[in-house]
Amino acid sequence: MKYKCIIAYLRTLTPIANQVPESVSDFPMNIMINTIPHEATPVKKPDTSDRIAYGAYLVNACSCMECHTRENKGQIIPELAFTGGRAFLLPDGSIVRSCNITPSQKTGIGSWSEDLFVNRFKSYTDANYKPQMVAQGGFNTLMPWTMYSGMTRSDLAAIFAYLKSLPPKENAVEKFTPVRLLAN
Repeated sequence: MKYKCIIAYLRTLTPIANQVPESVSDFPMNIMINTIPHEATPVKKPDTSDRIAYGAYLVNACSCMECHTRENKGQIIPELAFTGGRAFLLPDGSIVRSCNITPSQKTGIGSWSEDLFVNRFKSYTDANYKPQMVAQGGFNTLMPWTMYSGMTRSDLAAIFAYLKSLPPKENAVEKFTPVRLLAN
């Protein structure tokens, strides 16, 4: 209530003309502001009938490459795009790594069908779905399944079509390293 009183009082004051000078950042902020983040490069949304182009658009919008590609000093390694293995430190000290989502038959999603891929996401919208409790130190995932499960089946199918169009790359990923193994 007291905040409303302050706002009401401020509105009774006579406005004052004030020219605010342009903001100038000192080093090192001036460099950071101009390099991180990069300028946006908007692209036109492709027609949904072009499943691969539309899937590429969605994969970019969902930032799949960011999590499913190893990085070095915060920068993804382009030649390892979508091969998984990016390590994420869990609060207990365990490490979970992203999966290879290239169409590799041995280590990626090459043996997956479109239905399997789409249903993997859509299973999180099932009325019977109940999140499982994860024991401390147990395997967990950072994949935002429930967030992406709200996508349409055709959007998920387009993502799958795009991923299947990529060159298959072998990369066996150790999905999880419990903290107890890291301590040894």
